[in-house]
Amino acid sequence: MNTILLGPPGAGKGTLAAMLKDNFGLLHISTGDLLRDEMKGGTELGKTIKKYVESGELVPDQVVIAMIEKKLSEKNSGSKGYMLDGFPRTTVQAQDLDKILTKIGQPIDYALYMEASLPVILQRLTGRRVCRKCGAIVHIKNRPSKVAGVCDVCGGELYQRPDDTEETIKNRMHVYAEKTAPIVDYYAKQGKLETLSGDEETEDLLKIVAKIFNDGQRTDKIKGSTGH
Repeated sequence: MNTILLGPPGAGKGTLAAMLKDNFGLLHISTGDLLRDEMKGGTELGKTIKKYVESGELVPDQVVIAMIEKKLSEKNSGSKGYMLDGFPRTTVQAQDLDKILTKIGQPIDYALYMEASLPVILQRLTGRRVCRKCGAIVHIKNRPSKVAGVCDVCGGELYQRPDDTEETIKNRMHVYAEKTAPIVDYYAKQGKLETLSGDEETEDLLKIVAKIFNDGQRTDKIKGSTGH
């Protein structure tokens, strides 16, 4: 089952990705992780990526797509399906990605779009804290550390990322709606879009996704209209 994860910051894509990996054995392809792996490995592609990163430029779409193609072409890497996280971000990227995925015989089956209300997103992101030392993530309300401000894993200092403030989050939501939301319509027109509520409890969300994957049952038959 080949899937794309869509949704604004804080909608729950990370939680959904973990569930899909654990319950369906899907390969989680995060473009951010792939970029770092290629640079760390010193591959020719990695050297090209490093030049853009070090100059402060965005890595071109075709380079990112080539990286994804390379990952999916590795032996058995997508044998149980994959989920793309962080790409595509524009309609043009989605169109170019479709061409490559069709060429290698691994087209997208579903685009899972995570929706969440602004209050829920603000609560999730403003309460997030990250360890300066090991990068572990906690939440001051949902998953607090044993000692406030101290990482349970390594004892490092927990801090709030600059982009997790309310003002910044609202701006990120605006940018997302303006630039990324058209992709939702792109996959809806292909008949591949499934809209999920990021406000749902984890167990309920898993049941819905299981019906989509295992039974081929549309979400609009499970909990009303998809809204797109």
